[in-house]
Amino acid sequence: MIITGMAHFQSVCKKKLVEWHNKNGLADTPVTPPIDLSNVFVVWSCKTLQNYKCLVSTTVSGDGIYAEYTYNGDKQELYEDVYKKLTNTCYTEE
Repeated sequence: MIITGMAHFQSVCKKKLVEWHNKNGLADTPVTPPIDLSNVFVVWSCKTLQNYKCLVSTTVSGDGIYAEYTYNGDKQELYEDVYKKLTNTCYTEE
């Protein structure tokens, strides 16, 4: 895989999250229908030297999916880490 720039990298990451989401059973539930690129957004991305990093999520209410993609420019490899939010707690005191 050869990444040609930030826009290309972000596009690849969004497509990979759509593929992951639709392949891993989340699309089979009545609450979560299959998603497409319009349901995925970039939270943050950067390029340092020959490497890229991109954090993406979905607009699907309640799915809690968050993915991190890292591109190793030396090896031309893309790594995917997918997380699911388990809790969201607000603390007002120590």
